[in-house]
Amino acid sequence: MYTLPENALPENSSVVDRGNVPVYLNVYDLTPINGYAYWFGLGVYHSGVEVHGIEYAFGAHEYPSTGIFEGEPKQCEGFTFRKSILIGKTDLGPLEVRATMDQLADKYKGSSYNLITNNCNHFCDDTCMKLTGNPIPSWVNRLARIGKLFGNTP
Repeated sequence: MYTLPENALPENSSVVDRGNVPVYLNVYDLTPINGYAYWFGLGVYHSGVEVHGIEYAFGAHEYPSTGIFEGEPKQCEGFTFRKSILIGKTDLGPLEVRATMDQLADKYKGSSYNLITNNCNHFCDDTCMKLTGNPIPSWVNRLARIGKLFGNTP
């Protein structure tokens, strides 16, 4: 497992630093096949955003309440941690980050989860853009984009 140091550039092509607090994307394997698929630019991944020592993620459930949850960084139950990627930095404090999660809660209800159009990686991309101005690396959600090309989902 390789973790980028705090001062390393993110895998994104354009970097925006908005503060002093690092924001990481923690990427998890959903399947053992990722061990091979990763090297071909493919794979099925879960992700969470780590800031201020808390990891925020999004998951499905049957209720119309938020599907955003928080946990211990790099310890998301049911998934195998792959890597941590420095996305950028933020100047938001812990309470402002929670307020950002509250703002995202309507879009990311547990009952709105869709593997192709509204998954954990979409949540992480939106969150990273709000916190740092930087998107997540495109390979993290590549299969959802491919699926959207071939599906009838909006």
